[in-house]
Amino acid sequence: MSTPRRRIETDVMKLLMSDYEVTLVNDNMQEFYVRFHGPTDTPFTGGVWKVHVELPDQYPYKSPSIGFMNRIFHPNIDEVSGSVCLDVINQTWSPMFDMINIFEVFLPQLLRYPNPTDPLNGEAAALLMREPAKYETKVKDYVSRYATKEAADAAADDSSDEDEMSSVSYASSEDEAAGMEL
Repeated sequence: MSTPRRRIETDVMKLLMSDYEVTLVNDNMQEFYVRFHGPTDTPFTGGVWKVHVELPDQYPYKSPSIGFMNRIFHPNIDEVSGSVCLDVINQTWSPMFDMINIFEVFLPQLLRYPNPTDPLNGEAAALLMREPAKYETKVKDYVSRYATKEAADAAADDSSDEDEMSSVSYASSEDEAAGMEL
């Protein structure tokens, strides 16, 4: 039974020793936040997200649960909860992957190649299929409004629905203070 536990510790230690900024929740290696930057050459370029990761007891045989704490506009990510579509994770997940793969391969590919046929955000999926240029514009708008370093820092530690409004108004006032005209 110690194999999954050892694997969790190994994977999380590798992530902690990498260039990623990782924050453990209550020193628990099965729940943590990682600062994730949008991949270059995509509409997500320049964005900074606080990503919540929870590793199940059966990890690596069962995939981690991954959620964006600050808002992102993407067909396979729920706009309110930030949850990444489990089907998408499970289609590609393998026990051969480790946590570094999630942030270096899986999430960048998810943002680069969204799957509008299996959406958690129907509006994003429809826009991507019908009007790709407008989709890209809206993604960039969300990046500039919600995916700043300040927004990632301020992203709530719990994703209850009541926090959504306060995070929206907070992000808006931050953007005005930062001079959003840029």
